[in-house]
Amino acid sequence: MGDRSRVTVGVLGSYGGRNVGDEAILTALLDRIRAGRPDVHVVVFSRNPEHSRGAHPDVEVVGWEGVCRERISEHLRRLSVLVLGGGGILYNTEARRYLRLVRTAMDDGVPVFTYALGAGPLTDEADCAWVRATLSDAAEVTVRDEESKLVLEEAGLTRPISVTADPALLLRPGDGGEALLRAEAVPTGLPLVGMSVREPGRAAEHLDEEGYHQLLANVGDFLVHRLDAHVVFVPMERDDIRHAHAVVSHMADADRCTVLRGSYRPQEVLDMVKQLDLAIGMRLHFLIFAALAGIPLLPLPYAGKVFDFAQQIGAPALRGVVRETAGLLLAEVDRLWDERPARAAHTAARTAVMQMRAAGTAERLLAYLDRTAPRPHDDSPEPTAASPAG
Repeated sequence: MGDRSRVTVGVLGSYGGRNVGDEAILTALLDRIRAGRPDVHVVVFSRNPEHSRGAHPDVEVVGWEGVCRERISEHLRRLSVLVLGGGGILYNTEARRYLRLVRTAMDDGVPVFTYALGAGPLTDEADCAWVRATLSDAAEVTVRDEESKLVLEEAGLTRPISVTADPALLLRPGDGGEALLRAEAVPTGLPLVGMSVREPGRAAEHLDEEGYHQLLANVGDFLVHRLDAHVVFVPMERDDIRHAHAVVSHMADADRCTVLRGSYRPQEVLDMVKQLDLAIGMRLHFLIFAALAGIPLLPLPYAGKVFDFAQQIGAPALRGVVRETAGLLLAEVDRLWDERPARAAHTAARTAVMQMRAAGTAERLLAYLDRTAPRPHDDSPEPTAASPAG
């Protein structure tokens, strides 16, 4: 069973992949574990150990991709619990990769706690079989939205599933955004509208690339003409930069745009989003950052998770990102700008509710640890009321 003399928590997700949203999830998760259980030793299972060690120098990092079962078992057997998540990792062809490692942990006697997972699309029967066989034995199953719960149920999972909220809602902002935008040569004195685009990829394989590039170029030109705005493209993955430039190439007013090029930590991206006046985006965590920043936001749903977030946050959301929606989209942008004080207040109230639900995931994990791996008596903090960060 390995050395269980100290409480060791493993964390497995899409970490190390240089996606700002996934790194925001990990940052918030680690902050909650440290605050609630400072005695815990954390092991992060990363897709890119070098990147994760640089981003989180105070935790142990283990690479897991391409590692045989025997070698990974040496690390798993040390764990008091393996946390699976958060984030959207249970989808076709990818789910089985994570769940194989989860099954190995379970076979080694390690309990598994799923942490605000995202699921879907999940239609491949092999992946559905892995979900049924593996998550049925988890200590708890929590997902970040109703869409993910429905996906797991349709995959055949019959055990109780709790809906919480995305852990990134607990990310704590700083105050360095103005300096970071200045370093990127973003002009001052103009309304700043942030825009997030993404590659089609496996999570958005039905996107018409040329179509949505042209659509968002029309939106960008409208923002310049209607609001006298400067458009700031905020990449959440490196490949987003290429798609942002593709959008800019279709714009008549390309000189009124900036595509951010630096490599930033999640908090730094959040701090830059705080400097914006409006946010229009495809990436889920860009929209979450906009909600945390308290600015009006317009989701561009390419997948169920974005539409689900729009509904939860009370934001307008058109169904699909296609050229045929151009007129409706421009009208919605116009309305959002005119109503931004009321929209921002409404979003702030909804965000606070979602933060409480996100904090609930952490409380569930900490309560599970207290039951199964009690803390040292001299390390017990005074009881305090739980409150969301950020």
